[in-house]
Amino acid sequence: MDSAYQGDETLRLARQLGYIPVVPPNPQRLAAWEYDRIVYRQRNEIERLFRRLKGYRRVFCRFDKLDVLFTGFIVLALIAEALRFSVNRP
Repeated sequence: MDSAYQGDETLRLARQLGYIPVVPPNPQRLAAWEYDRIVYRQRNEIERLFRRLKGYRRVFCRFDKLDVLFTGFIVLALIAEALRFSVNRP
């Protein structure tokens, strides 16, 4: 669930489907809900990873026609990101 979809109907549907909202509610909402800050932080990390993966032109433009080659390059890009992350970590 994204903060753009904070309507009561969307929230109710998400809960009926078994989802738990992990975005902070709008501060002006009268009936605010509780959310897990740790899960929200992890969600943000995943979104930033997808943004960095789109920085690889081959992933962004989908040059590879075969799924196996495309998946292989995504794995290679994930390895490069993991190495970059581990080197920059103190």
